[in-house]
Amino acid sequence: MGQAGCKRLSQSLFDYKTEKYVIAKNKKVGLLYRLLQVSILTYLVVWVFLVKKGYQDFDTSLQSSVITKVKGVTFTNTSELGERLWDVADYVIPPQGENIFFIITNLIVTPHQRQETCAESESIPDAVCYEDSDCPPGEPIMAGNGVRTGRCLQSGNTQRGTCEIFAWCPVETKSRPEKPLLGKAEDFTIYIKNFIHFPKFNFSKTNVLDTKDRDFLKSCRFGPKNPYCPIFRLGSVVSWAGSNFQEIALQGGVIGIQIEWNCDLDKAPSECNPRYYFSRLDSRFPGNSVSSGYNFRFAKYYRDEAGVEFRTLMKAYGIRFDVMVNGRAGKFSIIPTIINMASGVALMGVGSFVCDLVLIYFIKKSNFYRNKKYEEARSGHAGNGKVSVEQLQDLQTVEA
Repeated sequence: MGQAGCKRLSQSLFDYKTEKYVIAKNKKVGLLYRLLQVSILTYLVVWVFLVKKGYQDFDTSLQSSVITKVKGVTFTNTSELGERLWDVADYVIPPQGENIFFIITNLIVTPHQRQETCAESESIPDAVCYEDSDCPPGEPIMAGNGVRTGRCLQSGNTQRGTCEIFAWCPVETKSRPEKPLLGKAEDFTIYIKNFIHFPKFNFSKTNVLDTKDRDFLKSCRFGPKNPYCPIFRLGSVVSWAGSNFQEIALQGGVIGIQIEWNCDLDKAPSECNPRYYFSRLDSRFPGNSVSSGYNFRFAKYYRDEAGVEFRTLMKAYGIRFDVMVNGRAGKFSIIPTIINMASGVALMGVGSFVCDLVLIYFIKKSNFYRNKKYEEARSGHAGNGKVSVEQLQDLQTVEA
């Protein structure tokens, strides 16, 4: 048995398989085959070439530059700052006009802070004390405002007090105002100038109308009729992002402005237009959650007549804007066209494969079709009494 098996294996190495075409007169299988062909052809034409533009070469390495400017003035009158006019130099951070910028809409102001000793804020848990030993000198209050001096300052007849600290005094104690300081800022305007370049196709464009009219940008506003006037009203941007301006101005937030360039370079350059999308990026928590909003602190420093430094501490609430640019450009190329057409032709073979499975395994006369499709031919030798190879027909017609 071992020698016979090895002999058959060695002989099979020299077998040659050739296709045999069988035309099966079966209407159900024929209908299935045509449906598969139409489906594959539809997929190839509609999805691959029309929707996905499989005949184009694409460039996704978009090079982009964003320049921003904010304009608008407003007037406030508060006890801490007095009468004050706010312009772009006061409420925009940073002033360089980058793709990420911040507009102040609310403030907690702690004026005239000097480096001296004072009581720590009662809202700091680590600052609570009952005697001087609770305030070891030289140790900082990490969540607080300064370094302990070793004294426990008690108010009135209560035993509970707060540690004395060396810090910028007086410390910040005020809570957030109930109304935004710059509540009228929703009429401010944001100018977003964007330059893009697709290096593969050496194609460049900007989102600003190419005009010599110097008054165009002074009077226009972005809208369906002015897609190349990238000047946006602040309140409109907030509403397009699905938020209320007075609410976000009170506690702050983050808004994303996405500029998308999808350019079909087989068409005229004027058909390559930017699309703008606005969204609220920070998580909005229900109620007055401590995690809501966006804020940070900064200070402005001064010196008195004696040369002693003092400062005004500001806790700024406002809207941070992140301008993001993405896109791709496509242009006809023979290479992806040939590749996708060859893939489509190869998919046509799937129809034949599926129909073969149905024909030889799943219908009633599957054994009959299987015997007609697969035939084994052995060659004979003269004088050995074996039958010689019968002539194979290239085409057999099998009646179902």
